Amino acid sequence: MRREDDFYRPLEQFADVRILRYRVDGFEELPLQTKKLLYFLSRAALSGRDIIYDQNGKFNLLIRHTLETIYKTFRGKRDSDDFRQFETYLKRIWFANGIYHHYSNDKLQPGFSEEYFRNLLEESDVSSTPVEPENLLKTLLPLLFRPEVLPKKVDFSPDRDKLLHSAVNFYEHVTENEALAFYRAMLEQAGERPVSVGLNSRLVKENGQLKEYFWKAGGMYDKAIVRIIYWLSKAMEVASYEQKEIIRTLVDFYASGDLVMFDKYNIFWVKETSQPVDFINGFIETYNDPLGFKATWESVVHIIDEESTRRTQIL
Repeated sequence: MRREDDFYRPLEQFADVRILRYRVDGFEELPLQTKKLLYFLSRAALSGRDIIYDQNGKFNLLIRHTLETIYKTFRGKRDSDDFRQFETYLKRIWFANGIYHHYSNDKLQPGFSEEYFRNLLEESDVSSTPVEPENLLKTLLPLLFRPEVLPKKVDFSPDRDKLLHSAVNFYEHVTENEALAFYRAMLEQAGERPVSVGLNSRLVKENGQLKEYFWKAGGMYDKAIVRIIYWLSKAMEVASYEQKEIIRTLVDFYASGDLVMFDKYNIFWVKETSQPVDFINGFIETYNDPLGFKATWESVVHIIDEESTRRTQIL
């Protein structure tokens, strides 16, 4: 009987989060080619990190960059309750991919004061932030310290406009009724096999007109998606014949943004059940869009535990 503490190792605990590291049984016995596949798929997964931050809130990347810069360059006293609260807040943002709780969707509240945050900025080198230092306070203070400013990542309240009251970054200046009418019109013209309209785009109103910006190479999130394509292409070099076709189709989707190609990829993915390595990479779940059209980017890499599978089959 293996000991529980041998199977997983607690790494850290803060706020309502406990992080555990689990042992991956059988990993060392895997062929080198399979290990390479896992590595390349994992790098592809990490390459999309900024996408989900931006999808979870328009200002998440600015906030993360600013707080990480403070963490690295702060010249003041670090051995204090205030700085420890700052560290906890930053870790919660890392864990939740933004300033909203990963389950409740409520905005995370800092455990330090607005005055202390001003001191953090004054005692740090924030010249590399994408917003001019003199405008950082004006931008960040309401977001971090005013509970009433963008309080929910996703607001499903039935008595008000879900898009205008949700902080998710899928729509800009678009009302709920406008978005519904836009995509319903598309579906009415889609024929017998409609694609998942709106799945991989941001809908924006510009000069009174609705326009989609697609998440693809050469479009929105180009920098991250090009990196994802690079690592998926490396994975394709060591993948099995069956998985090469799956990965190739996914790369084609990222390059084109064509949802017909995404449907084709998903059909290939569902049918393939024989390989020891599996993965999710892309715009998959739509629960962060209050209207259910747009998918949040995600990636997970799986490996089959052959021994546990054998025992389960016996049972």
